[in-house]
Amino acid sequence: MLRRFFLAAILALGTTAPAHAERVRDLGAFQGVRSNQLTGYGIVVGLDGSGDDNLEYLTQAMRGTAGRMGVQLPPGVSPGLKNAAAVMITAQLPAFAKPGQKIDVTVSAIGKAKSLRGGALIMTPLYGADGQIYAMSQGNLAVGGLGVSGRDGSKLTVNVPTVGRIPEGASVERAVATGFDRDAVLRWNLYQADFLTAARVRDAVNARFGPVAAVEDGVTLAIQMPADVNARASMLAAIEMIQIQPAETPAKVIVNSRTGTVVINSAVRLSPAAISHGKLTVRIDEKPSVSQPAPLSKGETTKVESSTITAEDEGSHLISMKGGASLAKVVDALNLLGVGPSDLVEILQALKEAGALKAEMVVL
Repeated sequence: MLRRFFLAAILALGTTAPAHAERVRDLGAFQGVRSNQLTGYGIVVGLDGSGDDNLEYLTQAMRGTAGRMGVQLPPGVSPGLKNAAAVMITAQLPAFAKPGQKIDVTVSAIGKAKSLRGGALIMTPLYGADGQIYAMSQGNLAVGGLGVSGRDGSKLTVNVPTVGRIPEGASVERAVATGFDRDAVLRWNLYQADFLTAARVRDAVNARFGPVAAVEDGVTLAIQMPADVNARASMLAAIEMIQIQPAETPAKVIVNSRTGTVVINSAVRLSPAAISHGKLTVRIDEKPSVSQPAPLSKGETTKVESSTITAEDEGSHLISMKGGASLAKVVDALNLLGVGPSDLVEILQALKEAGALKAEMVVL
């Protein structure tokens, strides 16, 4: 059983929320005009005894780093590296980033390092999904967490001391081709597939620029672009600011079993149904007593069991729902039934099984 639930009603109660216009840029993005993920493996040095301490992969990495600088460690030597830590570096390469520009990086320990506070990242290449180097990272870490420990094993940790950031800690070395300046057709993709919304965006673009946009599927629009780069930029800027009325979202009931949250959106409807909810409480009271034998008798003192069993049926109601009931009616009916948090999901699932709940149930 779920321990705790609360009901969040999205949009206004009573009727479906009125439709409102949204900008095209908030509904989707142009294909290729996006950020790219970069990763790298490096070494943080300068720690105050909170490093990995002689882990094998850290030792190998330090041998490689020292070798690039002309320092050769003797064979068989395994240095103690409490002041160093092996880390993974992650970064986002923005669209149209050019060589020489700076980007932020996040540095995370991957071994037994207790803290990265006070450390400095040695120059590390950052790779894209194609295995090419797109940036070089180096710098001093800014760590928001704090971790300290005593000799008796006690320790105190505030936030996460094994993750830090380096603002503008990487320099872009390679640009990512987007096709913006050369492709005759650019594709615009919805964040969520919807044929009606895609058709409305197409109609709005064609009303502004002529028959240049066509729907390829429920997500993608193909847009014919002018040859001149300046004209392309002006056209894309205008398209992104066009306002349209998106299609109403599908009816959904979202249940998050980990956080105990139930969300019902405004499109949820009920067919005619009757809902009954009650709680049967059975209580058993044990009151043992002692039976004493008569005076001068040879009897023995005995324990006499006395049990009282009671049953109560609390909160039993029957609610009739008319067809097409809105979100407000659903919430009001559940409140009238006195539905406890732990019973809400069971009622919604039963309505779904009975075919009365016109919505998709998603359990996270």
